[in-house]
Amino acid sequence: MFAFLGRLAFRRRWFLLAGTAVFLVVAVLAGLSVFDRLKSGGFEDPTAESARATAILDERFDAGSPDLVLLVRPSTGDVDTPGSVQAGRLLTERLAAEPGVGGVVSYWNTRASGGGDPGLRSTDGDQALVLARLAGSEEQADLVSERLQAAYDGQVGGLVVQIGGPNVGLGDTIGGDLARAESIAIPITLVLLLLVFGGLVAALLPLAVGLLAILGTFLALFLVTLAADVSIFSINLTTALGLGLAIDYSLLIVSRFREELGNGLDTPAAVAQTLQTAGRTVAFSAVTVAVSLAALLIFPLYFLRSFAYAGIAVVAIAAGAALLTLPALLAVLGPKVNRLAVGRRRRRPTASDRGFWHSLSHAVMRRPVLTGAPVMVLLVLLAVPFLGVSFSLPDDRDLPPSSTARIVGDTLRNDFSDGAARSFPVVLPSATPEQTTALAAQVSAVAEVNRVDTSTGSFAGGSKVAEPGPAAQQFSDGTGSYLDVVSDVEPVSPAGEQLVEQIRALDASASFLVAGPAADLADSKDAIFGLVPLALLIIAAATFVLLFLMTGSVLIPIKAIELNELSLG
Repeated sequence: MFAFLGRLAFRRRWFLLAGTAVFLVVAVLAGLSVFDRLKSGGFEDPTAESARATAILDERFDAGSPDLVLLVRPSTGDVDTPGSVQAGRLLTERLAAEPGVGGVVSYWNTRASGGGDPGLRSTDGDQALVLARLAGSEEQADLVSERLQAAYDGQVGGLVVQIGGPNVGLGDTIGGDLARAESIAIPITLVLLLLVFGGLVAALLPLAVGLLAILGTFLALFLVTLAADVSIFSINLTTALGLGLAIDYSLLIVSRFREELGNGLDTPAAVAQTLQTAGRTVAFSAVTVAVSLAALLIFPLYFLRSFAYAGIAVVAIAAGAALLTLPALLAVLGPKVNRLAVGRRRRRPTASDRGFWHSLSHAVMRRPVLTGAPVMVLLVLLAVPFLGVSFSLPDDRDLPPSSTARIVGDTLRNDFSDGAARSFPVVLPSATPEQTTALAAQVSAVAEVNRVDTSTGSFAGGSKVAEPGPAAQQFSDGTGSYLDVVSDVEPVSPAGEQLVEQIRALDASASFLVAGPAADLADSKDAIFGLVPLALLIIAAATFVLLFLMTGSVLIPIKAIELNELSLG
């Protein structure tokens, strides 16, 4: 079969290259627009309690998490001087009137209706917060966010404004990181390929296949976004895996082709023999990797499913390019593949060549226990730190310290001690005022909870401590209500997850749902860990079957699976 594919690639080489050129043009024109369609979320299970609570907050109370957090500092004085109050109210009104803004809450407009929310004022009084929620789809909100950042970041009417938020700066950071990574990886890879092949023509072929795989996957992801949500992090996998697999597969094909030419075969026979041997290896490798990545499709988080979309596409395109486009290029080049030699002229490799790797493999096979045992011990030792791993959700702390969004996030955590960064909602979809009061009292009695605000007042230590103010009406829609819980603990932490568990364990007269970052993290971990055994079983079964079909051995697939388990550490 693969020899036939090689003969076909030689006979139809110009047709294959023309088809590749057309595909590349389409990939560039359509695929590069995928960046505008990718999303930065996908870390939550849409069926989980926290996700359902968030949906209710958005739809019924217009009180979801803010999309933009404006950290505001008066140019002179503190946030309570008359000039600062006037400027703060004007900023709030101007932002609320912007197209695409769904709602705005600030220290100054809550101040006007009841003394000011202390959670929106820094402990030293020098800074205050303006929180904005954006309307429309995630793509529309991203466009509005970019426009507002350009308009409000900096000096605004006597105020110094810095803008942060859950997704602010993430896309730009990923794009910049990818550009830097590629600017470093591609030149280094080219140098290494020159050292391996000793010629510029042969060294450029794997890079060409890598470029085709990456751009082709961008096109595939664009098509997927027409029907499903795709995470922006899929781009990281696309570039890394695309370049790596393309080089891996191309090394096998090009090296074997040059070897067959060195053995005296003409170009048509060399192409056919190359695909009969190395092509078969590439095909089985690609199918194994693609099926393994497909196991990610069982997870409900589209962040993980996006890795499957990107991974399957990049493997398929890299393998297709290595098995069709690359042989067509080799058919055109023939012996010219060895041209533009770099450094000392090398003799063409042949099957009878013996070198370092040949000698090393024989040495390992002569002493398998002596060489294998230390490697296995090393792999186990490398896996030990995983026993203490702590999982988290991405936030502004993943950004560089100089990022404005990171600065805003750090300021919230350090300078706003009254809960601006540590509050979370508890939603009662259907509840009477009495049921709301009872649950608020129960929640406020939980250790690490400082205060609970809701439609029936403020609670602390299990008792009501304040009657509802003018702003309390936001906590009820007539059918249900929600609580704003202010705690002492960092939300995305083991302590935050424990607090969520304690609140969820309360016996209340009305059903309730806990939302917020800590609940999101707990629910995401449950969704992932609950399906990990099934995913591993799918990967192991697929690996065993495919390697058995390739080798006809039962022992080799088992050894491969065991080595994969060790290398996961």
